[in-house]
Order: sequence, then C-alpha cells, then structure tokens
Amino acid sequence: MSDKFHDECAVMGIYGHPEAANMAYLGLYALQHRGQESCGIVTSDGKGLISHRQMGLVADAFKEDVIKRLEGQSAIGHNRYSTQGQSHIKNAQPFVVEYSQGPIAIAHNGNLVNGTLLRNELEQAGSIFQSTSDTEVIIHLIATSKGSSVQLRIVEALSKVRGAYSLVFLTLDKLIAARDPYGFRPLVLGRFPEGKNRGAYVFASETCALDLIEAEYVRDVEPGEIVTIGPDGIESLKPFPAVPHAKCIFEYIYFARPDSKLFGHNVYLVRKSLGRQLARESGVEADLVTPVPDSGVPAAIGFAEESKIPLEFGLIRNHYVGRTFIEPQQTIRNFGVKIKLNAQRDVLQGKRVIVVDDSIVRGTTSRKIIRMLRDAGAKEVHLRISSPATTGPCYYGIDTPTRGELIASANSTEEIRRFVEADTLAYLSNDGMYTYFDGDKKGFCDACFTGNYPVHFEDEGHIKQLHLFDALNR
Repeated sequence: MSDKFHDECAVMGIYGHPEAANMAYLGLYALQHRGQESCGIVTSDGKGLISHRQMGLVADAFKEDVIKRLEGQSAIGHNRYSTQGQSHIKNAQPFVVEYSQGPIAIAHNGNLVNGTLLRNELEQAGSIFQSTSDTEVIIHLIATSKGSSVQLRIVEALSKVRGAYSLVFLTLDKLIAARDPYGFRPLVLGRFPEGKNRGAYVFASETCALDLIEAEYVRDVEPGEIVTIGPDGIESLKPFPAVPHAKCIFEYIYFARPDSKLFGHNVYLVRKSLGRQLARESGVEADLVTPVPDSGVPAAIGFAEESKIPLEFGLIRNHYVGRTFIEPQQTIRNFGVKIKLNAQRDVLQGKRVIVVDDSIVRGTTSRKIIRMLRDAGAKEVHLRISSPATTGPCYYGIDTPTRGELIASANSTEEIRRFVEADTLAYLSNDGMYTYFDGDKKGFCDACFTGNYPVHFEDEGHIKQLHLFDALNR
C-alpha cells in the first residue's frame, strides 16, 4: 500500500494452556503485521499477574528468559501501532492495574471516539492517568463501577464508551473478550482440540494466529458479545441492544493477512476477487501485470487471470528492512522507496505495464514507484487500485492521515493521475468492491471511501454527533 495506513494493533488471549505465554508470543508473532511499535504479554498464575512490555518487534522483546518468567496457564498479549496516544513505552499494552476486586489486565484493538470526553470527566472526578491511550479510559470506568462482578463492571464500562473495540481482559482466574456492537474490528475464538491441551481456549484478532499454534477456529466473537472463560466454563453475554453491523471493509483490502479467515471469508480470495473486478472495470492493453508487493499481490493475480495478461514481478521487495536505517549523505533519488522496492529492468524494459496496488493515500509513494518503473525501462505505466479512492480518515482504529493529507479528498482521478505521473489511473468502483459478497454492502463500514460514518464527526476527529450506543443510556 502506498503511504501506508496502520491498524492500531492485534490482541491475543490464551486460557488453560501450560505454555500460555509461549502460545501468546507465537500468536503475536503471527499478528506482527497489525502493529510493530510495541508489544506485551501478561500472564496469570492464579496468585498474581506477571507482565512484560517492550518497544519494538515481538521476536526482539520476548527472549527465552522472558517467556520463562511469564508463568501461568492464562495470558493476554498485544501488538501496537499507535492511533491514539504517543509512541512511548507508557502506552504499550496490555495495561495492568490493581483495583478493589484485584488485578486486571486489558488489551485493545480499535479506537474510542469519545475517549477524550470520558477522560476529561474521569480526571475531573479525581482519576489519575498513566498513559495517553484511550484504552486506559476503560480501566478507570471498570474501577469506578459499582458492579458486583468483573463482568458487570465491564458491561457498565462498555455501555459508556463509543466507537470501535475488540478487547481481551485477564484476571487471576478469568479470560474475558468483548467486541463492540458494530463489530468494526475482528476477534475470533479458537480452542486446542487434542492431547494434554484439550480444553484450552484462545482469542485472537485473526485466524492466522490460530493456525500457527495449531488451535482450531470455533467462531467469531459476535458484535456486542462479551465472552468469559473461567473455572466454570464459557459464558456468553449480549447486554447491548443490536445495531447495524459495520465491519471494516479495509481489513479485506489491506490490513489482514491474506491467509486469515476474516468475518467468515478468506482474505486472499476476497483480494483476488477485487483484482478480477478491477480488470473488468478498467482493463487496458498491456504486456504485463505487476503488483506492488506485498499487499498488491493477490489483487494483481486476480487482475492478470481476468485480463489474460501475464503476471510478472517487476518490483521486488526487500523483506529485511528494519524500522530505521541510516540514509546516505549523498542523496539517492527515491531512496525511501528503493530501500524497500527494486524495479527489475530485464522484466520491464520496453514493456507496457499495469501496476496494481491496494490504495493511494498521499500519492507521493505511488509517484516514486512509477518513476522507478520508468527508470527501469517501462514504456507505459498504467496504475490500477483495488479499492475506491480514499477520501476520508478513519475514526475507528485505523491511523489514517487527516482529510487534507488524503490526495483523493480534494483531487479528481485525472489530477491524481497527473501527480503520480501514470499514463492511466483507475480505481475500483464502490459497487465493485462488494462483488465477492454478491453486491451486498450491508454489515460493512466503508466510511473512508464514502463518508458514511456509523458515528459522525466534524472533520479531523472532533465529535459532531454521537449516536452509537445511545439506546444504552436511556
């Protein structure tokens, strides 16, 4: 994806497994694509909660000695890419606190649109915050609740928050998962089916995490559902009034791993379908189709199959690029893109090229990629995008630029084509985005493309109208 968005994070939860920390670690490893800023695991040994949080990648944060220290048969874990709150260890999750009913830990994927409002109210009432993350608001709401059980406190807390959340909580003897009534972000339930681990359960942001630890997918945690796993087994609670679902369509387009089953469908097959439909809508004569790796690959395969134009990898990605590197003092043109991608002259020389990417954000990276293709000898470059034009920011857990930074918010397709220096440019239509789902748009959030926000805001994130969960407060 050009000028990438970033999803806030991934969550994991393990219950009843003798190697809970190790299973959480492996699950976070599989979900590393959802956040690379910080990570953490909290375990319960029945007597207390043991925590380790660190900036950076999962493999760097959890060495063998750290995993051994994280004792217990239950755990939750978190990968973070910040959408709310600064990049700092104090914002790394899971958060752990002690309150009147004992210790509790929380990990959150999503974004609370009334988090700032609630934080101000809590601070005025005497709450002291340790982080700048909106997730800490939920902890304070739980701590100040008068509910007689942790489940009732969670219900009361979540009845006050508005926005997107997939949550896992850990207490001394319980693992609890919750998903907002709209179902913006994914969350799945799995179990370990065989051997000594039979009866152990897992929650994860995506099914690819279940595959790695050899747990079987049971079902999605339903929108508005709170699932508790404890000594008495599994309990499901649906305390909130039903609202129209708003699953994030961009999870299919970019965020989720292609080998995950998301909202009931295989991500790879959905992305191939997007590419096929893109070819039907905006085919052009060319010699080859090339993806912008890695996120553009499945759509490019679908485009090539539908158009009968050969697929070639004219761009090769360096998979070993770290988060930081030392730039040469002598300026190398397009260095930031070239460190990640390299154009193959022997493949591209003299060719008419269709380059497939999943989206354009600011347009600057797309322009650099197109210049790279031309420098490598491409005779024509036709840019095809396997989603509609991104015209608005996301307020539900995706770190999108402001509206003013989104090139499609104020420019026509032709103006964008000229900016990125492509011979032609075409986006997938909004209707075409739902071809795989037989044209059924119900149950999805596509606000970043259409401006139809399930929760309404003034531009750049100021709340204009909040109607999500209004029925809860009547």
